[in-house]
Amino acid sequence: MSDLTHEQLALIEQRRQAALQRLAASNVSVPIGESWRKELGAEFSKSYFTKLASFIALERKRFMVYPVPEQVFSWTHLCAIEKVKVVILGQDPYHRPGQAHGLCFSVEKPCPPPPSLENIYAELAADIKDFKHPGHGDLTGWAKQGVLLLNAVLTVRAHEPSSHAGQGWETFTDAVVHWLSRSLRGLVFLLWGAYAQRKGSIIDRRYHHVLQTSHPSPYSADRGFFGCRHFSKTNDLLRRSGTTLVDWNAI
Repeated sequence: MSDLTHEQLALIEQRRQAALQRLAASNVSVPIGESWRKELGAEFSKSYFTKLASFIALERKRFMVYPVPEQVFSWTHLCAIEKVKVVILGQDPYHRPGQAHGLCFSVEKPCPPPPSLENIYAELAADIKDFKHPGHGDLTGWAKQGVLLLNAVLTVRAHEPSSHAGQGWETFTDAVVHWLSRSLRGLVFLLWGAYAQRKGSIIDRRYHHVLQTSHPSPYSADRGFFGCRHFSKTNDLLRRSGTTLVDWNAI
């Protein structure tokens, strides 16, 4: 029979769990772009992120999780943090095979564009006179131009939308939005749908432009997204501030 008291056993278990969480964090953290690490790296050592990393590690052992670990932070490798000029906020990654790769609304080739992205392309065709449907759904070309395609939640269990909501990703991506709002000037934030608009409430609108409308989902696109002209309006705002325009065709 153990000589340890109940309190001592509880303390040992608490320390064991903390060690497991630290180990999980080191195992699942993938390198992020250096400019992003410089500004946001402190988030990775906070308790909420350690718990999140432990959760993700366990999920990947038990289930298929998207995107693959190497792509969770792909958005940080495509554009330096100080080069961001447009931010589009999404909710969580696509949950079917071959889709999610770390950019909201975007899917990897040769996966066909999902319905929301098809509606985005339809609005682009109506708004930008020379826009042509690219025949794929990979928006990497936008990201390389400084369009941050950021989901609020960065992972998801296969075939279970929103399955990783409420685990800590929202806190991390709030920190991203807060840094951008506080540290840069003249960004254009595109907030499509109530979820993005709630998340965008922390944006300082004295220093940034915010365009809002309904989500491009087939269930809501006709409530304001179609006809919003957010893409030409974005370039108008960038032009006024002397910033390089987004070539929406460059995808």
